[in-house]
Amino acid sequence: MNVKHLHLYFSCFMDNFALKTNDMRNTLILLVALSFLLTSALYSQGYKNPVLPGFHSDPSVCRVNDDFYLVNSTFQYFPAVPIFHSKDLIHWEQIGACLTRPSQVNLDNADGNSGIYAPTIRYHDGIFYMVTTQYPSRKHFYVYAKDPSGPWSDPVFIDFTTGSCDPTLFFDEGKCYFLWKDVYIKICEIDVKSGRQMSPIKRLWSGMGGRYPEGPHLYKKDGYYYLLIAEGGTEHGHHITIARSRYLEGPYEPCPFNPILSHFNNEMQNSPIQGLGHADLVQAKDGSWWMICLGYRTSGYLQHVIGRETFLAPVEWDKNAWPVVNGNGTLQLDMKCRTLPQIEMVEESGRDDFDKRKLGWQWNYICVPKIENYSLDVRKGYLRMIPSAITIDHLGSPTFIGRRQTELKFSATASIDVSHLQNGTEVGITAYAARLNHYDVKIIRKEGRSYVQGSIRIGQMKHVEREVALDKSVVYVRIESDKEYYYLSFSLDNKIFTLLGKMEYRYLSTETIGGFTGVYLGLFAQTDKKTSAYTDVDWFDYRTFE
Repeated sequence: MNVKHLHLYFSCFMDNFALKTNDMRNTLILLVALSFLLTSALYSQGYKNPVLPGFHSDPSVCRVNDDFYLVNSTFQYFPAVPIFHSKDLIHWEQIGACLTRPSQVNLDNADGNSGIYAPTIRYHDGIFYMVTTQYPSRKHFYVYAKDPSGPWSDPVFIDFTTGSCDPTLFFDEGKCYFLWKDVYIKICEIDVKSGRQMSPIKRLWSGMGGRYPEGPHLYKKDGYYYLLIAEGGTEHGHHITIARSRYLEGPYEPCPFNPILSHFNNEMQNSPIQGLGHADLVQAKDGSWWMICLGYRTSGYLQHVIGRETFLAPVEWDKNAWPVVNGNGTLQLDMKCRTLPQIEMVEESGRDDFDKRKLGWQWNYICVPKIENYSLDVRKGYLRMIPSAITIDHLGSPTFIGRRQTELKFSATASIDVSHLQNGTEVGITAYAARLNHYDVKIIRKEGRSYVQGSIRIGQMKHVEREVALDKSVVYVRIESDKEYYYLSFSLDNKIFTLLGKMEYRYLSTETIGGFTGVYLGLFAQTDKKTSAYTDVDWFDYRTFE
């Protein structure tokens, strides 16, 4: 029974009861009892981690009244820095993105090691701020908006320092402070309207000795300044540490039981959740405290393919005013704890029939797109894609739209009209981890005839496992996974699918290929020559399984 059903049941029961009795005392007793039961049900449901599955790394969160807002890193993908809204920290709905215009961000030739890193979102005096870093320039900047769904401003650049990453803003006693990682965690006051430096740069803390102290966030609570950071690198050794001081500029005293969150230990070595780090704290309106952080679910032995995800944990403060995460500093997939009243958001559909005026927020491009290569208007109910000479093997912006793989077991299917291909053109569906690591089902046109291929790209190796000639203009292409393998297949009737090849998940894993993103399931169109060809995609259907 969900929240809406409980409220409805409660209201109906009380209406009936009021008609059947005039005993005010009994009515009040029953009202109190039912209110207690309703509140207990709402607050004791538990939840599933991750709360944002798939590539949703480096989460940052803020609260405004009863509402929570969250942002994530996006690296080479565009629109950049999605923004999510929630009422309970568990159910999230994407309401926009912070960087949606070329004037805000230049992603030319970005890949999974570059682009937009580690944003922070903060709210102050009616304005939202999102601060981040762009690689490889390593320039810090922030944008702002009164409405978190956008539009957001053009960037305000921090010109007095470059290098490293993970910036944050902290507002205290009418001043704005800029923090960032540069061996030490550093801080200075800035003019929030211009980004101009207003005070000398000070060193705050360098952590407990773990490598890559990063992701700083600063909070003020009960007379202390708390500095939360990640250490160990964003991999299996990732963990969270914290320090505090009575004074903003320190000195900072480390928590005696650091790390306060870690799975890099004997107890959690076999947990499917690893790499916990880069966290942010938030206090709910009821006074409870929560931590969001990144982590990843392993597909096999210490390998992951779907990227770093957003996890949630409850936080209590011990008698010495130190935060304790989930009782023992670990997380579970199935969290059994008291929650905020759970309020479901609009669920993202797994199917897109391309019958709206614009693509949904679940879709991303690689780099800032050449928008003339996409149309939802030319043929109603279809996405038209114009092949690009920049392919998904290249740096740059290919004709590509993709959505995150969010579960280890999934099926992604698309219906593609290939009747307007020309020699030298290729279209299809891809499980895309990086430009040199992707598995594809593609339709190619050569010598006046169309063929469908199961194609594997692993580093410098390009391999076609199987090729089948086509005699129809509509082809159904599919990629699916059972955790161990990705399977590539096609159909001419959307009923019987023919296997074209399979390949192990590990060649798309972060541990094998590097980078900071997870697998995208996407559509692409490319060419090796100037062409007037195009392809129309009727629908795309993404399904996940336990």
